[in-house]
Parts: sequence; structure tokens; C-alpha cells
Amino acid sequence: MTQPIEGKTRTFERTFSVEDVQQFAELSGDSQSRHTEPDEDGRVMVQGLLTATMPTKMGSDNQVLARTMEFRFHQPVYTGEPITCRSTYDTVVERDDRYEFTSNIVCENADGETVLTAAVEGIVWKDN
Repeated sequence: MTQPIEGKTRTFERTFSVEDVQQFAELSGDSQSRHTEPDEDGRVMVQGLLTATMPTKMGSDNQVLARTMEFRFHQPVYTGEPITCRSTYDTVVERDDRYEFTSNIVCENADGETVLTAAVEGIVWKDN
């Protein structure tokens, strides 16, 4: 368990592949042509919820149990495009057995354009 610290920011970067999008389409059923038919550059649009797995992965790294996750999708993400997510703990309240927190997340493409923002409320259990 990594103790959440108010004001602490964590970062994660990922570049989605066409295969990632195809696997997510198969798993989720979101197989719209924009996710399956490449554009003139051979890219496909990444599903919004696949992009949202980046904050989910960051939560998993810190053993977060999310209570609420609110996502806002600002613009499309395409395969081959590096995306960087930053998650910052806004508030952290220590309880006897857990930490309760709120955090905000900003994901940007390589041009520094925001592609996704999120607000998360959750807990991190203390080790026994």
C-alpha cells in the first residue's frame, strides 16, 4: 500500500496500439467503424473508456478502491499517440483503517492538449 499524500502527483504514459483497440472492441462490444477502420495514416480512434483505463491502472498501482469516477472526454485519442496522465491527490483524510481521498486527473497528448479529465473519490486500506 502506498499512503496517499495530499498534493502528491503521480504520472503514467501510454501509447495505445491498433491491437489494443481491437481487443477492447471485442471485450466491450464497442466496435464502431471509427475504432476498426484505419484512417489515411493507419490510425484508429481509441475508445474513450479504453483511454480511461489509464487512471484505472494508476489506481491499481496504489491499491485504490474507487467509490466514484467521473470522466470528461475532451477530444479523441488515436493509436500511436503518446498520452500522459497526471493524478493529484486533492484531499486525504486518515481514518483508523483507511485513507479517504479525492483526486483529479488530467490526460494530455504529446502536443499538451487535454484529452481526458477525471475526478475520483475513493479509499486506500491501511495494511494490517
